[in-house]
Amino acid sequence: MRLVIGGTLAGAAALGTFAVVSVNAGSSPSAAARSEAAGENLARSTHLSIDAACRAAQAVLDAAAKENQRVAVADRNGNAVVTLRGDGAGPQSYEAAEKKAFTAVSWNAPTSELVKRLENTPKLKDIPGTLFLGGGVPVDAEGAPIAGIGVAGAPSGDLDEKFARAGAAALDK
Repeated sequence: MRLVIGGTLAGAAALGTFAVVSVNAGSSPSAAARSEAAGENLARSTHLSIDAACRAAQAVLDAAAKENQRVAVADRNGNAVVTLRGDGAGPQSYEAAEKKAFTAVSWNAPTSELVKRLENTPKLKDIPGTLFLGGGVPVDAEGAPIAGIGVAGAPSGDLDEKFARAGAAALDK
């Protein structure tokens, strides 16, 4: 079983980048003014903690073990926070789980519901990194999606989604 779960980490795209800003030291604004200006220029984001990711991952593993299935779970960007691999996971399950998680969090909807949208908008499936099969669920915080749990490897998308929901439910405890 292969399990990868997580939330999008703020600033991941900026890793390895360095910037320098130079200002005139002649008229230095007060600390309060600098803080206020910084606040206007910053965006805050929420992501899963490592503890939350581990709880969700373990819940998926526990639910899948009860059904004697092997699954994979991934975050929407493929940025693994937790990776667990059990016996018997197929090599395709890792990529499928990543894509299901990405798809679920991108549209903030379970992938089983998104499959139905393909009837009216079949070109959705052409978006790179997506997979419109059951087994992906979004994770929300403060009214916005922060991660996706995608499960692959069970004989049906219904089972994959059941296990993904078990992982998401563990975060509510």
